[in-house]
Amino acid sequence: MDNNEFENVDRSMKDSYIIKRTWQYIKPYWKRLLLASILMILMIVLQLVNPLFTKQIIDIITIKYVEGTTDVIIPMTQENLNWVFIWSAIYFACVLGNAVLLYINTMLLQHLGQDVIYDLRMTVFEHIDSLSVNQLNNIPVGSLVTRLTSDTNQLSDLFTNTIVNLLKNFLLLVGTLGFMFYMNWVLALYISIYIPLIFAITFIFRKYLRKNYRIVRKNFSIMNAFLNENISGMKITQIFNQESRKINEFDKLNKNIIESRQKDIRIFSVFRPLISLLYFSAVALTFFVGVQYALAGVMTIGAVYAFYQYVSNMFNPIQELADQFNSLQRAFTSCERLYTLLDTKPEVLDRDDAIEIDHFEGKIEFKHVWFAYKDENWILKDVSFTVEPKQVVAFVGATGAGKTTILQLIVRNYEVQKGEILIDGINVKNIKMSSLHKAFGQMLQDVFLFSGTIASNIALRDEDISRDEIIEASKYVNAHDFIMKQEHGYDEEVQERGENFSSGQRQLLSFARTIVHKPQILILDEATANIDTETEQVIQQSLLKMMSIGTMLIVAHRLSTIQHADNIICLQHGELIEQGNHQQLLKKHGYYYNLYRLQYEDQENSK
Repeated sequence: MDNNEFENVDRSMKDSYIIKRTWQYIKPYWKRLLLASILMILMIVLQLVNPLFTKQIIDIITIKYVEGTTDVIIPMTQENLNWVFIWSAIYFACVLGNAVLLYINTMLLQHLGQDVIYDLRMTVFEHIDSLSVNQLNNIPVGSLVTRLTSDTNQLSDLFTNTIVNLLKNFLLLVGTLGFMFYMNWVLALYISIYIPLIFAITFIFRKYLRKNYRIVRKNFSIMNAFLNENISGMKITQIFNQESRKINEFDKLNKNIIESRQKDIRIFSVFRPLISLLYFSAVALTFFVGVQYALAGVMTIGAVYAFYQYVSNMFNPIQELADQFNSLQRAFTSCERLYTLLDTKPEVLDRDDAIEIDHFEGKIEFKHVWFAYKDENWILKDVSFTVEPKQVVAFVGATGAGKTTILQLIVRNYEVQKGEILIDGINVKNIKMSSLHKAFGQMLQDVFLFSGTIASNIALRDEDISRDEIIEASKYVNAHDFIMKQEHGYDEEVQERGENFSSGQRQLLSFARTIVHKPQILILDEATANIDTETEQVIQQSLLKMMSIGTMLIVAHRLSTIQHADNIICLQHGELIEQGNHQQLLKKHGYYYNLYRLQYEDQENSK
């Protein structure tokens, strides 16, 4: 599955399903959410009563019409001034109280949001860690990184900002309508006509925004995958003078993002002005009707102004909802992408009755094993063999014969379609993955070194492994001498992917890493393929030592690496064609003999 295939998987989810599933991550913090909701309601109450105080102040200091006449009274007495001061003080106290509550509520929600995102990131990372090697090979790294970083960040904004403001603005809208009907129900009915119009516009634009956000997030994910691959392979690009082509490819991806974002902007540039147009028409209607009511003595000037404030209170949250609606659709799209990943079930899982095993003797049996990576394109065909405890067994054969596949199946990176694999007489499917992986030490052709020091790479940051154990393991595999030649010894910083070490040095570090974790069964997969002759001699000495640790399985093209093996299994087109030790196979004058003769002649010709 390439990146486009992975990104184009149908992931349309209902909003109700997304909300319900997201609630599972918020639920553990419901007490904090309840407290934040209470504080929010208090803030809304303080905000809603302020126009009433404004009304009182305006009514005191403005002209009042005497009932039944056009005469005016201007009662600016000291008592009235005192009341103006009192109402102003109450108004200021409400504003100040609202600011304090806002600070407390913001801090509370920010901490809540970060805790939720922390849990979600851990869940996503643990799920990625549970996926099989086959699944990880088929999902681009850039797509996974985008989900774990960018998409979870979108949800962070959802928890700390969008959802809270949506709830606040909804409650503010309901409360505002209540006060408007309390002040003048006829005028409130006029204004209420706008509400269904707003929701109709929102519903229509929601569909287009959500669809386009999927495209935006997909394009970002594809670009991240492209960058991850091409920055890592930049040397190859430069060596083969492919910079122009890669720049053109990146330009195309970049334009795709720009085009999808511009479409997003075009959609929203129509949505927001429509809401604003409705707002200004509602304000105009409020003053047109309200002034007539004031002239008729039905409402005071202060009441008209207060009603205008409530109209603003009604449309301000709606206008904010327009902005938050933008963020909400972005967050829901990220939710779809995250939940789609979390719904990807691991291909290899522990059975419910799987057992924990602390120690393996190391006997391995393949019984009529058939395996295909896809459909029935069989890589292994009815393969059967036995590896006795403490034996060194090598697998040889042409590329694609199934050598590495056998090693992958033993540690359950993949599941066999037919037959069974036993370790110490127990089917590997009945053994817990943690036990299986702990027992095996794998040394591969491509050694991956992490950022950090040499010591941290050998121990894999396992704090239970002491510095003395690290040094002892390094000495055991002949890595200690080259490590001590580094400026900082075991504390030497490792550059990205270990570029400051040679292939042989990286391989020796992988040997030390394997030994220090005390494996019971060793796997060596083409670990000497890219090693120079001088380094190979050092590695050969290390291998001879390691062969005494436990059962060892070796895949190597260089037959010099496997001449000391107890058993050599020859594979061709997925079938076992012959086996025996080095001398036995040479006497047969079969596949192994011809392979050995070809390598010997090549070595002679290269001298």
